[in-house]
Amino acid sequence: MKKLVLATAALALCAGMASAETIRLGTEGAYEPWNYINDKGEVDGFERELGDELCKRAELTCEWVTNDWDSIIPNLVSGNYDAIIAGMSITAERQEVIDFTTNYTPPDPSAYLAMSPDLDVESAVIAAQTSTIQASFVAEKGWTLVEFATPEETIAAVRNGEADAVLADKSYLAPVADAEAELVLLEREEAIGGGVGMGFRKSDTALKDKFDAAIQSMKDDGTLNAMISKWEVASTF
Repeated sequence: MKKLVLATAALALCAGMASAETIRLGTEGAYEPWNYINDKGEVDGFERELGDELCKRAELTCEWVTNDWDSIIPNLVSGNYDAIIAGMSITAERQEVIDFTTNYTPPDPSAYLAMSPDLDVESAVIAAQTSTIQASFVAEKGWTLVEFATPEETIAAVRNGEADAVLADKSYLAPVADAEAELVLLEREEAIGGGVGMGFRKSDTALKDKFDAAIQSMKDDGTLNAMISKWEVASTF
C-alpha cells in the first residue's frame, strides 16, 4: 500500500511538472502596434495581449523572447523558442519550413508610405523589410527593391532619400503617416498573404493544436474581434 501511495505521488508530481512546462513565445518587439518594447522594457502590443490570453486558455505557462526578424524562423527551428507570434503572414513558402495555426487576423492590406502622393511605385525605388511578404512581392514584380533589417530603417530610407516609398502592413504605416506631415499613404494598396498566424516546428503538432483551439475559442466568443479592433491591426472576422 505504501508503495502504491508513493507511486501515485510520483505520478502526480510528474504531471505537475509537465503542466508547469514553460512555453517560449518568440516575437520581434519592433512592429508597433503588433509587438513592441514598452518603456518598462517589456514586450507589449496586440500580440502580447493575444499571446497571454491564448496561453491562459490553453492552460500553459508562457514567457516572451525577442528575436531579430531575419532569423526568427531559423531560431524557432533550432529550438530557441517554441512558437512565433510576430505579425507573420501565412505563406506557402514559409509553410515549407514551419507549420501555422489558423489565422488570428484576416489579411491586412499592404500600403505604400511616400513623400509624394503622386508617386508611380512601379518605376520607383521601394523599401521593404528583409524576409517579408512585401519584399517578396516587390521582387516578384521586378521593381527596384532595397531591403532593410528593421521596419524603422525602411521608413528612414524614405525620409533620407534612399527609397521613394516603403511597402509594409497598413496597420504599421498608418500611425506613422498620421504623426509625420511630410509622409503620406498612397491610395494604391496590395493584397498579399493569407492572414497572420502563429508559427510552430512541424514536429510540435500537439502544441500547435492547443493554440488552434484557443484561437478558435476567441473567435467564437468575440474576444478576438474586440482585441483586433482595440489595437487596430486588421479588419475583424
